Amino acid sequence: MEWKLELVPVPVTDVDRAKSFYVNQIGFTDDHDYQVNEELRFVQLTPPGSACSIVIGTGITDMKPGTQRGLQMVVEDAAAAQRHLLDNGVEASDIDVQPWGMFVYFSDPDGNTWSLQQIPPRT
Repeated sequence: MEWKLELVPVPVTDVDRAKSFYVNQIGFTDDHDYQVNEELRFVQLTPPGSACSIVIGTGITDMKPGTQRGLQMVVEDAAAAQRHLLDNGVEASDIDVQPWGMFVYFSDPDGNTWSLQQIPPRT
């Protein structure tokens, strides 16, 4: 039996600002943006190459904006990913080198935190 994680809610205060950040600065794909009614707007965004998406919007989650912590994506090249973030106006950390990988950290405009991990070659 397969269990596939496909959608993670990210709580935000301003949906349009967050959508712009994730699409225009980070590079996520805008899968769809659907206003169901005045209380429910569903915006699905997917990191390039990922099988899992995030959802932002209104009426999506009862988590407070900025409380989603430690979301992690794997990247092929931490230095290139860091450059991409910095070149697009995103405050990104220095590269954190650990035995289990190289990491770059950033936050969205609401303070939800992300890390990018370059996994070391397996021996």
